[in-house]
Amino acid sequence: MPDDSKTTSEFLERLRTFSDHELVERLNHVSESLFNLRFRLSSGQVEDPKRIRKYRKAIARIKTIQRERELARNR
Repeated sequence: MPDDSKTTSEFLERLRTFSDHELVERLNHVSESLFNLRFRLSSGQVEDPKRIRKYRKAIARIKTIQRERELARNR
């Protein structure tokens, strides 16, 4: 996980406790980290290329939570 969570469910629980503003900040941070990771991968400095997949999934999870909240507000 992009933070110190050990499991996906723990990561999701933590994300759901964040405010909308904190989710945006987290999304920006993970996106920036993914960009840096891809840059380092192209130069051969990454020891664990599986981290790219974890970061992409984390971004998708954050966006899903944002969308769920948006839909809940529009009801």
